[in-house]
Amino acid sequence: YGYRQVEKTPVPAVHLCVERKRSGENLTMGINLNNIAVVLNEPRYPENIGAAARACRNMGVSRLMVVRPQIFDLEKILKTATHEAADIIENMSVFDVLKDALASFQYVAGTTARTGRQRRTTHNPRSAAGILAGFSKNNQIALVFGSERAGLSNADLKYCQATITIPTTDFSSINLAQSVMIVLYELHMARASKKTFQPRLATARELEAMYSHLEESFRAVGLINRQNPEYWLRLARSLLGRVALQSREVKLIRGLSRHIINALNRNGGDTKNRPL
Repeated sequence: YGYRQVEKTPVPAVHLCVERKRSGENLTMGINLNNIAVVLNEPRYPENIGAAARACRNMGVSRLMVVRPQIFDLEKILKTATHEAADIIENMSVFDVLKDALASFQYVAGTTARTGRQRRTTHNPRSAAGILAGFSKNNQIALVFGSERAGLSNADLKYCQATITIPTTDFSSINLAQSVMIVLYELHMARASKKTFQPRLATARELEAMYSHLEESFRAVGLINRQNPEYWLRLARSLLGRVALQSREVKLIRGLSRHIINALNRNGGDTKNRPL
């Protein structure tokens, strides 16, 4: 009893299948994992960096970035990553500042177990994956995970357009690498309708320059409050972060801010010495 081996056309691991519904509806596309990066902010244990790299390999994500690791023991990292994910560790980028690590990304999603008035509305991993699938075709996306001890701070989350919370019961603390695996699994399974595809967005670097201009214009018109100087800028980040701005829209907002400042300067306004 013999058998005949059938040659199969290889399918890239980073692109999931394309399905067409019989009813003639729009194509449903898989997420482009080539445009996804995992960012570990201030991880404490090298073993968790290696385990996160292994999760990336399991789910088809090849980019791992680390910001200010507490202990960077390459031997321990590689041991936990195993040889299958060694190339991810070899190509891993290490940064001193989270802002610099995120500068080139068009969309940033941060993970958090804490919610509150100063934090954005959160998505669970599954609902977030559907949103990110639409952005992934034309945009570089960063998934940011906080340290094992305290997670992401409010200062870290201000760079994020969206936040993701993994639902749990009474105990919400999840191992860092496990969190990476859960979120990446949902991304791996995600689908996006053509209607949800998003155009290329402004980068984090462009957005931060815009927020700096906005802050300067807020100071110029006396909008900054002494007791809570971050209040209006936090509201601006919350509002504009939900809009998914493109580069030309960011330039428009920066232009309006410059015109406000220039108009006040022409009229004798002091834009530098306004009180906080």
